[in-house]
Amino acid sequence: MYGVKNVVLMVLDSVGVGALPDAEEYGDSGSNTLANIAAAVGGLKLPNLQKLGLGNIIDIMGVPPVDKPLASFGKMSELSAGKDTTTGHWEISGIVLDKPFPVFPEGFPDTFIQEFEKRIGRKTIANEVASGTEIIDRLGPEHMQTGYPIVYTSADSVFQIAAHEEVIPIDELYNMCRIAREMLTGGLAVGRVIARPFVGKPSSFKRTSNRHDFSLEPVGVNILDKLKENNYSVLAVGKINDIFAGRGITEAVHTENNMDGIDKTAVFIKRNKTGLVFTNLVDFDSSFGHRNNPRGYADALEELDTRLPEIIKLITDDKLLIITADHGCDPTTVSTDHSREYVPLLVYGPGIKSGVNLGTRKSFADIAASIAQVFNIEFGVGTGFMDVVTK
Repeated sequence: MYGVKNVVLMVLDSVGVGALPDAEEYGDSGSNTLANIAAAVGGLKLPNLQKLGLGNIIDIMGVPPVDKPLASFGKMSELSAGKDTTTGHWEISGIVLDKPFPVFPEGFPDTFIQEFEKRIGRKTIANEVASGTEIIDRLGPEHMQTGYPIVYTSADSVFQIAAHEEVIPIDELYNMCRIAREMLTGGLAVGRVIARPFVGKPSSFKRTSNRHDFSLEPVGVNILDKLKENNYSVLAVGKINDIFAGRGITEAVHTENNMDGIDKTAVFIKRNKTGLVFTNLVDFDSSFGHRNNPRGYADALEELDTRLPEIIKLITDDKLLIITADHGCDPTTVSTDHSREYVPLLVYGPGIKSGVNLGTRKSFADIAASIAQVFNIEFGVGTGFMDVVTK
């Protein structure tokens, strides 16, 4: 019907484009990840995203609007309650949550920690809200001396376990995470349990790419489930497989960084399987947003932009590229947490109209609805935009 056999969906993790109307309720008034970064560094150089129409969505220093953007463009509101990775990605897939995942600003209950320690056969240290890099620097030496894993959380709905790879082997750390995931149910049902392995010596610890997220299984049917049920491929790049607990995925690869994510996305596109390639590029969020590093964030955006032509070149007549985000994480604010923001929407392909202003979409789920339109799948959540952008 639309002449599209392959949809490539790229999530630029945390690249928000302005505070949502209810951002104040989340402590995020004034957040605008993309625009504030651009202002902080004296302007961004993103010529390829600019050509697609990124600067037509909002005002971005160094990325002015163009008269004839190659893509259709807009921004999307988050209908779900919350501002975390799982909530954002689930809504993109068509699951709208009416309440946020629980958070633990005082740490997890003592009774839970005691039972967790009993099950893993080790004591733990910390059980507090902390920055991942800071807590490793501070408690890493004690961890190495005692063998006790570091457990901590953040303003997001996460239970994180940090351990030195030479003290607690990766397989054992992952098993600890599985135990925690099994235990964290009901009122303790955080969105993700995250393994945070690191290496190095005191004062020079470094987290590794062996991070692994253990998410709740999606609470409702989503577009990935529907694609798989209808024998379409769902090829996941980066932490997508973790976010959906493997459900609805036909094949997955993990990535070491954004550039590895681009490489692996290109490999999947070239395989030309009918269905979806779903990519998360996490470095923006994990390496720069949470660490309040606008210069590093800007550099990562500009590095992505230099690689974007490789992806665009692969988007042939029967393919569609959608670029978006899952939330914000404004590194120019005092907070190191995610921010409640609109996310960008760029829709590109040879068979797609260029320059259509898609406006402000009511939900991230409009992407799921549009994918359903492409593959003629009945889907009741979101409002698809394929009829608007198809030539």
